[in-house]
Amino acid sequence: MAISSEADFLRALYKGWSDRMAANPALTIADLRGLFEEWHQATREPEGVTYRSGLLAGVEAIWASPVDADISKVILYTHGGGFVVGSVSTHRKFAGHLARHLGVTAVVIDYRRAPECPFPAQIEDSTAAYRELLARGFKAQNITIAGDSAGGNLAISTVLQLRDDGVAVPGAVIAFSPWLDMEHIGKTLETNAATDVLVNMSVVQSMSTMFLGQNGSRTNPLANPLKANYKNGFPRLYITVGSVEALLDNSTDLAEIAKAAGVDVTLSVVEDMQHVFPFLAGRAVEADDELRRIAHWFKA
Repeated sequence: MAISSEADFLRALYKGWSDRMAANPALTIADLRGLFEEWHQATREPEGVTYRSGLLAGVEAIWASPVDADISKVILYTHGGGFVVGSVSTHRKFAGHLARHLGVTAVVIDYRRAPECPFPAQIEDSTAAYRELLARGFKAQNITIAGDSAGGNLAISTVLQLRDDGVAVPGAVIAFSPWLDMEHIGKTLETNAATDVLVNMSVVQSMSTMFLGQNGSRTNPLANPLKANYKNGFPRLYITVGSVEALLDNSTDLAEIAKAAGVDVTLSVVEDMQHVFPFLAGRAVEADDELRRIAHWFKA
């Protein structure tokens, strides 16, 4: 099935980044971050959503509030970008779309990024933000943690850390094209190398090295959730991924591992879609259809 012309916007954006990175191998971290600040271009502005900035447990954040949202429920959103790039600005609009579809509020956090702040700085920030939501009166079952790519990893590992700390876990987790495998042994890194225009072995090796720093382990379950134990109370989980992604088997392997541990898992693999394709929200039918499926799952 051919993708819509609108869905090709994301592929073209990613190819432009890849071409520019290949042409300029000496790009600085600041250059890379500037490049990825274009990410928001794929997402159209959602209708009926207002935004405000603030701090959540000392972390910079942007709140997205759809009209008529259930303000007793909230999405804690952890943005993607290999733990190195991406920001609340790149993901503000997408969080607004997700919140609008689910009928709740959302807050995107600017957790500390590598290489300046390697693992576990990110999970320290995300768990602190979650605890702050609890302190502000949100019930655990009314909190959903969601994230994409590296942020999908962080959404999952945040729950694992909270569970280990004896903190009430959220009601649900949504992972968009999560990047989980810090060992880079997934077969689709090779088999989908020709179809994924953004993610490749060089990219994941570079970003994982920055993320883990000198002391991080590639098999630590909080850095590599494919190594984690999902028994004993992990919340229901929705995983969405594109079929042409180099990280496809990160999602499919996670679904198998979590299901085997008794977790209520829904896996959605959408044909011919690139990395974090729901970022095309408001632009491409494939993204909007997936957000509707997530909303149906969330409200069921």
